Amino acid sequence: MLSRNTPSDSAPPIRSGLSTAPRRRALRAVATTALALTLTAGTGVLAAPAAGAAPAAPAAAAAAAVSPYQHGPDPTEDLIEAPRGPYATAQISVSRLSVTGFGGGVIYYPTTTSEGRFGAIAISPGFTATWSSLDWLGPRLASHGFVVFGIETNTLLDQPDSRGAQLLAALDYLTQRSSVRDRVDASRLAVAGHSMGGGGTLEAAKSRPSLKAAIPIAPWNLDKTWPEVRTPTLIIGGQLDTIAPVATHSIPFYLSLSNAPEKGYLELLGASHFFPQTSNTTMAKYMISWMKRFIDDDTRYSQFLCPAPNDFTLSDSRVTCPV
Repeated sequence: MLSRNTPSDSAPPIRSGLSTAPRRRALRAVATTALALTLTAGTGVLAAPAAGAAPAAPAAAAAAAVSPYQHGPDPTEDLIEAPRGPYATAQISVSRLSVTGFGGGVIYYPTTTSEGRFGAIAISPGFTATWSSLDWLGPRLASHGFVVFGIETNTLLDQPDSRGAQLLAALDYLTQRSSVRDRVDASRLAVAGHSMGGGGTLEAAKSRPSLKAAIPIAPWNLDKTWPEVRTPTLIIGGQLDTIAPVATHSIPFYLSLSNAPEKGYLELLGASHFFPQTSNTTMAKYMISWMKRFIDDDTRYSQFLCPAPNDFTLSDSRVTCPV
């Protein structure tokens, strides 16, 4: 079994964080440009930095920009590990009789109407399971500024390809017909799921490249390669999973994501296949961080993902280090 932050030679971790020196240079460049702008304020002329000063790096300037989709206070470890985030939430049950393409479910959403629209996440349970097996996730994610749709599947035995299609049908319902559609930004959507729901998450991302994020949790799928996925994808596996062993599921899935713009693999120390079915702080904190970073384009959360987490609750961590 892979040890924490020490993958085998055949599956090397990718941990390409920015070094200290480039960070210092980028910060100096931004500071220099800011000083020039301050000194020339009111003159109508944009003065160039003094001779010898480093020009502002485009990447640094972009990183300093605030996302128009950013919600909530500056994040801390305590905030993302807490049972609830900064937003009060409410929920609505959706009958399977009122929808097509999936089996209904429960929608969780922030109650505020003063911050514009929120990104949304559809989540599928696993084989033979119902949404109640994951329902702790709904209010926890929603309280960080997302609309979350925990779905029921058409049948308990639906396979991953069907679950993927149902996740997409749920997102379409959420953005087009649901009673909270005016709260949802239809351009910022994501999917997640457990077990066959995790396999379905990969299927959904493959089918709809416009998705902003995907998080398969202890995913199971007969298809082991996913080069078609072009969505930032975080896979969370359990070290002692015997139903979807990480060596034949999560890790090959992660390694095959050759066209995903960003990807991550986190493996929970000592966890079985069923770790998502009870409240799990490690799983929640990194789900929140990934979704905030890619649904909201909120770079404040990069600090929890880059470099790859060195968390005592993880037996392995690999992240392409989004900044």
